[in-house]
Amino acid sequence: MTITIISLLLLASLLPHLTFTAHVNVGIVNGTEARPHSRPYMVSVQKNGKHNCGGFLISDQFVLTAAHCWKGTEILTVVVGAHDLRNISSSDRIGVKTYIPHPENTAKSKNDIMLLKLENKVQLINNVRLIPLPNDGEEVGPGTVCSVAGWGRLAANGSKSNVLMEADTTTINPAECKRKWGSHFLAPKMICAYGAGGSCYADSGGPLVCGDTAVGVTIFAKKEYCNSPERPNVYSKISAYTKWILNEIGKIK
Repeated sequence: MTITIISLLLLASLLPHLTFTAHVNVGIVNGTEARPHSRPYMVSVQKNGKHNCGGFLISDQFVLTAAHCWKGTEILTVVVGAHDLRNISSSDRIGVKTYIPHPENTAKSKNDIMLLKLENKVQLINNVRLIPLPNDGEEVGPGTVCSVAGWGRLAANGSKSNVLMEADTTTINPAECKRKWGSHFLAPKMICAYGAGGSCYADSGGPLVCGDTAVGVTIFAKKEYCNSPERPNVYSKISAYTKWILNEIGKIK
C-alpha cells in the first residue's frame, strides 16, 4: 500500500512537481490542555486572522517557524501571549516586517526553517518570554523525553483547538528514523520523535522542546494519523541552523 506523506501546510495542487507528498498544514493529538501561559514563548502564526501555524519567540523581535508556513506572497501576523485564541487583544497581534526563509529551503522539506522579523519589538512580560536555542552542532540523544505544543487539530480529521495543547514525545535514533522515512529523513538536519501524543495539522512551525531548549521545528508527519509509530513526527534540527539564525538576527536592523 502506498504511504501518503504530508509536509504539513501547502496543498499538493500548489506543488505539482512533487510526487512523494501532499503538503498540508500539521495539532496536538492525544494531548492535554497546557496550563495557561506556561509556554510563554509560543506564538500563533496567523493568516487572515486565523491560526495557520505555530512558532516561537527567540528574541524580542524574531519568531522561528517552518518555511512552508509562508507561500511567498501572503501577509502573516503573529499572536503572542495567548492561551485561548478566542480571547486575544489587539495588542497581542503583531505584523511581520521581514520574512526570512532559509536560502536553501526546498519543496521537499529540506531546510524547512524560517525567521520572522516582527514590525515591533515585543514587551517581555510574564506571558511573553523567549526560549533558548541549542549551541551549534549540539545533539539530542535518542530516548530523550521532550514535548510539543500547539493549537492544531486534535485528530487528523478533527477541528483545531482554541486552547494551547501539549504532549510529551520521545526522540528516536536517527538510524531508525531513516529506516522509517527513507530518503525523506535527513539525519544531519532533522530529528524524529514519537510518543502517546504528538503534532498534527496546524502545528507546523512549533517547537520540539527538550528541557528548557527548543531543539526542533515541526515540519512533517504521516497524513492519516498525525502521530504514527511507523511514521514518527519529523522536526528541523535547530542546532544545524544556529549559525544561520544568529547571523540573520545580527545583520538585519
